[in-house]
Amino acid sequence: MKSEDFPAPKGDGFVITQFLVVSDQDRSREFYQRVFGAQVVLERDPVIMKLANTWLILNAGGGPTDDKPTVTLSTPSDPNRTSAFMNIRVGDIRKLYKEWSAKGAKFLTEPKEHANEIRAYIRDPDGHLIEVGQLTRRPSS
Repeated sequence: MKSEDFPAPKGDGFVITQFLVVSDQDRSREFYQRVFGAQVVLERDPVIMKLANTWLILNAGGGPTDDKPTVTLSTPSDPNRTSAFMNIRVGDIRKLYKEWSAKGAKFLTEPKEHANEIRAYIRDPDGHLIEVGQLTRRPSS
């Protein structure tokens, strides 16, 4: 990618990125490239990737710093408990379920139909949860 593709705001704007703490930057970078086609902007320390219409930062955990003096960054300690996850909206979940499974994505279940969507979940190499969903009808307001 070109340096102007780097996720930094111009002027008064801002950019939102997803930051994931990973245990192995190379392994995680390869996973997001292979499965989702993410493009690498920076190879490591931290890994910065363009993933569809968003940005993903993959970095090692660590202890408190002067700007977050009580916070320690770590990978998920229990993959069955989470307070946040990445949400990917797709046009054809069954097609991508097959494609991404063939590329090494481990889905928790096959796609399941719900009221307004079909969805399934993937875990990345560190156990971060990723929802993959297809809207089947717009919810009424």
